[in-house]
Parts: sequence; C-alpha cells; structure tokens
Amino acid sequence: MKYLPPNRRGTRLGAALALTAAASLMFAACGGGGETGSPGAEATEGGGGGGEPIAVTLITKDNNNPFWISMQQGAENAASKFGVTLTKAAGAKDGDEDGQVKAIEAAVARGDKGILITPNGPGVNSAIENARNAGLYVIALDTPPDPADTVDLTIATDNFKAGELIGQWTAGTLNGGKATIAMLDAFNDKVVTVDVNRDQGFLTGMGIDTADKAKNGDEAPTGKYTGGKGGDYQIVCHEPSQGAQDGGKTGMESCLSQSKDINTVYTINEPTAAGAVEALQAAGIKDALVTSVDGGCSPGIAMVKDGTIGASSQQYPIKMAEMGVETIKKMADSNGADKPQNSPGLDFVDAGVALVTDKPVEGVDSITSAEAEELCWGGK
Repeated sequence: MKYLPPNRRGTRLGAALALTAAASLMFAACGGGGETGSPGAEATEGGGGGGEPIAVTLITKDNNNPFWISMQQGAENAASKFGVTLTKAAGAKDGDEDGQVKAIEAAVARGDKGILITPNGPGVNSAIENARNAGLYVIALDTPPDPADTVDLTIATDNFKAGELIGQWTAGTLNGGKATIAMLDAFNDKVVTVDVNRDQGFLTGMGIDTADKAKNGDEAPTGKYTGGKGGDYQIVCHEPSQGAQDGGKTGMESCLSQSKDINTVYTINEPTAAGAVEALQAAGIKDALVTSVDGGCSPGIAMVKDGTIGASSQQYPIKMAEMGVETIKKMADSNGADKPQNSPGLDFVDAGVALVTDKPVEGVDSITSAEAEELCWGGK
C-alpha cells in the first residue's frame, strides 16, 4: 500500500498510478442498494444493484478546504459504483468537534451501516464509541484518532513521512545555510495527530531533535540541523492557522513581528501556505523557502509550479474516500470479517505520499509538478 517513488524519475508517475490501481483491486467490493439520508445533510443515492441496503455518512472537517471537497468527490464516486447511499456532513470549520458529534449522532439515528470521518479532535471520540456500540463500522480518513483503536480502521497518509519529505528537501536546499524557521501549525489548543505528525516529521527531516515526538514546540529553539550539509537553525515561532488562508496570513504576520530574518516556512497545508506567502510578500520577503503538505491540484500544485511553494507532499484524498466506502461495504456484507490489515509498521492503512517539487534535491525522491497534476489527489 505504501507509495515509495522509485529513483528513476521516468518511472515515478507510472508507479504512482499503479498504486491507485492496486488499491482499487485490493479494496474491491460487491454492489448494494441504498436509501436517502435525513434532512440537514446532503445524501446521494448509489447506483449499484442487489443486496441489503448500505448507508454511509462521510464527515469531513469542513466544507471549504478543496482537500475535503475532493474527498467528498471520491466518496460519491465509490457510492455510485457500489450502490451505497452516501450522506455528506462536516464541521463548520477545521477544529469544530461539536458539529462532527452531531453528524455522528444523526448517522446513528438514521440507522447507517458505517461512518467515514476525518476527526476534528479528541472531542469526537465518545460519539464514535457510541456509534460503534450501536453497531456502526467507523473508519477514520486522513487523520488517525488518538488512540488509534477509537475506530475500526484508519486509511490515511503517513503524515510523519509527508512532513519528513519536505524537511529533507528544505535541509538539502539550504545547502548548509542558516535556517530561520517559522512553523505554522493547525492548532495550539488541542492535539490532533495530523498536526503533530507533520510538524515533527518536518523537523526530523531537517535533522532537528524533536524531544517529545507527540508534542509540538518543545524542541530546542536554536541549535544545529543535520539534514543536507547541516547548519545552524533558529525556530522563531509556532503559530496556529486552523488550516486556513486567513489563519496562515495572521500566523505569519505574528512570526514576522518576532523576526524579519525568517527564510524557512513550514505550513500545515496549502491554504495556510497561501496566507503565509501573502504576509511574506507584504513584508518584502521574496526568497523564503515555503513548504507544505497536501499536493492539491489547485492551488497547491500551481503554487509549486510558479515557485510560490518550493515543495509540497502530495496526498490522495479521493483514493482514501473510495477505499473507505468500499471497505465499509465489504465489512457490512461480511459482518465485519472482511477488513484490510494495517500497513507494515503502521497503525493505519497507508494511502501513499509523494514529494512534489520542480527543484529536486539529490537523495530525496520526488515527482514534478506536471506529474503531480496527472495524479491530482488520486482522482486521475
């Protein structure tokens, strides 16, 4: 399941496309009928035939980020193909746990067979437990819950690896120069695994000791990084962005108020990166290395292509959702017996990740922005 880009650039695109085909084969399932969802959530009728009706609710973090919109598209694709009735719901914004809890409760009340959820935080765990006790299968997408066994299964990017890749690229690109770093995380008031794993992965890729890998911001603020040729580093700030463009702009402005020497910017996702770049440009800083995670067709890959972002780690949310719908269908048909195994060494099924850059660094596997456009979050 894990996507490991080969060393020869000419074969990388083919390998990545093979990943999505292999995933589809691994998670193939029979078709079934469906019924519409309740008012207040958007329901889609599946088009498959035969079998007991299967209803699934997809609960994303919000309805605004293109990443979640693409995930909804993937779920719709699979629901139509496999005859599953899909209801879509979301938090009002990234971090809205209460909104997700209400969507979970609504899925239970409807009598759904399963829930796919990108958890907004640990505040949803009790509702997930109640849903499972009521007989629903619950699969987390993208964001592993803490603890991992809160859900039946997680299908996700290896977010630590995603962060590590952009950290390795950054260290190599700095070529021994000093790194004055701004860290634009998602939150500073709650622990979400994606937030921590990407942050800690980036620092690990840079060759900076992270102290406690389960906690953001406890690393030494100054020292030596060992990635690439190695050099001095200073971490100026850890600022929350809520994964949004306006949050990225505000967070970057706060960091710049502490130092105008920032030349390295880690961002939790591409909307955050867009806001950070806006603040950097307003401050007259044009040569900072900005990195991110998601690899969205627009604006993410476009930002890599025009040089606004130096590198981003591409995820495959469409494929995650397709795999999730198929897996719940299989589990429902088999009374829970037919469930895939976690990827080796991980507590989730790895949906793959690839570093995207048009300025490759020796020793760090990557694909170009043109190749990333062809993959387009796993939808092509």
